[in-house]
Amino acid sequence: MTAGEKAAKIVEYADDMKAVDIESLDVHEKTSITSYMVVCTGTSDTHANAIIERVREKMREEGVRPSRRDATTGGWLLLDYGDVILHVMLEERRQFYDLETLWSTMRVDPSLQ
Repeated sequence: MTAGEKAAKIVEYADDMKAVDIESLDVHEKTSITSYMVVCTGTSDTHANAIIERVREKMREEGVRPSRRDATTGGWLLLDYGDVILHVMLEERRQFYDLETLWSTMRVDPSLQ
């Protein structure tokens, strides 16, 4: 499965769980750590956990397992699939960190082209 296909599946599964404002960010020309970041909002800690668990379960059915699951200090959960990273955040965290603006304004890294 390509990184783009993986990101599309993650978006689909997060949407199945009613994640809010799902964004798929293609960052492969800006960083070597991943190709895509999927960012979405959960309406509560319980909702965010349900999104993470659903994505993990459905991706496992596809034969894809995360290399890591991480929970930061409240309001931000992460599943790392290597070439795709899923960020599920509560609204306050998402507004504060504003990953979409950070990555959209970052310059392309010439060494990655």
